[in-house]
Amino acid sequence: MMRYPTEALWQEIAFLAYHLHWRMDDLLDLEHMDRVRMVRAVVSLNDRAWQAVREYGQQ
Repeated sequence: MMRYPTEALWQEIAFLAYHLHWRMDDLLDLEHMDRVRMVRAVVSLNDRAWQAVREYGQQ
């Protein structure tokens, strides 16, 4: 059985904890693919927010 790299797990947890302010236990309870989907969703939200800031600054 292959294990998920520990460093990758910590990076995902740190990213989600920083942006969502969730407890570590809640983040560790997520299934791997749910955690990956959540990371992607937060990245997408951040990208859209920064795009809106850039567009607002060009007005």
